[in-house]
Amino acid sequence: MKVLITGGAGFIGSHLADAFLARADEVTILDVASDLKVRHHLDDPRFRYVRDSIMNREIVEGLVSWCDIVYHLAAVVGVEHYVGDPYQVLNVNVNGTQAVLNVAFKAGKKVIFSSSSEVYGRSLSVPFKEEGDRVLGSTRIDRWCYSTSKAVGEHFCFAFHKLGLPVVVLRYFNVYGPRLDRIDVGRVISIFLGQLMRGTPVTVIGDGRQTRCFTYAEDAVRATVAAGVADEAVGKIINIGTDTEVSIHSLAELMIRLWGSRSRIAFVPQESVYGHSYEDIPRRVPDLQLMKRILRVTPQVPLEEGLRRTIEWFRGQGVED
Repeated sequence: MKVLITGGAGFIGSHLADAFLARADEVTILDVASDLKVRHHLDDPRFRYVRDSIMNREIVEGLVSWCDIVYHLAAVVGVEHYVGDPYQVLNVNVNGTQAVLNVAFKAGKKVIFSSSSEVYGRSLSVPFKEEGDRVLGSTRIDRWCYSTSKAVGEHFCFAFHKLGLPVVVLRYFNVYGPRLDRIDVGRVISIFLGQLMRGTPVTVIGDGRQTRCFTYAEDAVRATVAAGVADEAVGKIINIGTDTEVSIHSLAELMIRLWGSRSRIAFVPQESVYGHSYEDIPRRVPDLQLMKRILRVTPQVPLEEGLRRTIEWFRGQGVED
């Protein structure tokens, strides 16, 4: 199979490339990022890295015509972007997604769209079911621009699906593992890793009682690959994650223990980190019935084991206390 992964040089995209190459498929990635996370594949004749943007229509048309399936992961991600550059978030995530879907529709190629648990907003209907309601804050709060951009992307997916395009929407829940994106920003695990590496206090926002469910990359990728080959997944939204809930305070304590650090936990006000353009979510837990039934994937890697593997990988890059 010939697989196109937009955003394939990123964290999840690079692991997805690993998985398809291990299946002996051909993989092309399209990304504006460096090839750092996929450099280990550059000599593989079944792998191609194209450094360009999804906004380049000519490039996208050529690559989509080559492939059998499109995994659309390209997006502007990260809290620092939501509150710092909402225009870029909306432009790339909405207009870029529409452009990719339009090209795929004309070429008749299946699209697997990478969405996010952020789409659910601050819904109190836990666990989050794929057909459940979304609850968002004011449009004056920049924090919600990413959630909105992904929701609009989903709407475009289903609009094109009504026209005949085979699409699958995947909502990821806090994926982590080796090759996490930039340390110190974005994901909470990335931020904690950076602080542990420097031996500085591990900063927990608020009281730390907010909870999340963390998904190891290997589990997320198994489900993502399955979504591309399971016929029953077409036209569906499917949560991708685990349903093991952990508080951010407990996560900080666990990571300090696994790192073997003497760092202490420092509680900081939310406003001091993200300003007043951010609203946190108290709980985020997925309903996994569709992932297990349609994709036949059950998470296998417990949080402690996944964190241990992640920490070992970062230490293997030559980073120590």
